[in-house]
Amino acid sequence: MGKKKTILDLAEMKAKGKKAAWITAYDFPMASFAEQAELDMILVGDSLGMVVLGYQGTVPVTMEDCISHCKAVRRGAPNTFVIGDMPFGSYQISDEDAVSNACRFLKEADMDAIKLEGGRRVLSKIKAISDAGIVVFGHIGLTPQSSGQQGGFKAQGRDVKSARELIADAIQIQEAGARALLLEAVPPELTEFISKKLSIPVYSIGAGLPCDGQLIICGDMLGMFQAFTPKFVKKYANVAEVITNAFKEYVDDVKNDKFPEDKHVYHVKDSIEDFEKMFKEFE
Repeated sequence: MGKKKTILDLAEMKAKGKKAAWITAYDFPMASFAEQAELDMILVGDSLGMVVLGYQGTVPVTMEDCISHCKAVRRGAPNTFVIGDMPFGSYQISDEDAVSNACRFLKEADMDAIKLEGGRRVLSKIKAISDAGIVVFGHIGLTPQSSGQQGGFKAQGRDVKSARELIADAIQIQEAGARALLLEAVPPELTEFISKKLSIPVYSIGAGLPCDGQLIICGDMLGMFQAFTPKFVKKYANVAEVITNAFKEYVDDVKNDKFPEDKHVYHVKDSIEDFEKMFKEFE
């Protein structure tokens, strides 16, 4: 594994037209696999609420949830640029709350940056966190924390009016001090325009090819999360099927005395006769 990337490296990649590949990860094993595969970045997303904790959405996720999972990911990927995702309620109340919670990601979990959702309504938070010396990733388009206001998990920016709003959001997010922007579930035409318009890296999750890199949720790409599969996901594996079949085989082995076999047990060091004598002492 090479040297851990910095925000300057990510900016240089944009300037040179080199794409960044990153995923979400939530635990030590997945983070270690990602680092071995030389992913450019890892996002410890609040999507952990759905993928790991079994919630219907991301809103119930707490700061404690996020910090705990960020710590695990950092232990698994010490040489990878890792972003902590600020959960619902951790930055909406005030600029002071936003800075305080953003600091926790760096102080307690050794994150390299934080991400928060929203456009112009969170500009003061972006500026305050950035002014505190913390790298901020913006996130607009389909923003799961506010999906209720959007009528559910729906693509955004598909008409001129809403696309205009997203462009204005993107420009002002950059001006507020964000060092990168994530676009979720918007048309590629809009992604391309915003990517060319901004000087900071612009990344896609379900926002098409013409940008500075791609993010995908590990549970989706590996076939682990089965509740639903977004249109923009490419499945690279079907881990759920492999695990389920392994469990079924184990159940069959146990019930039919096929496991454990002799090679799976520890044998006595003294003679069987000595053990039998010892057993009789307890009868």
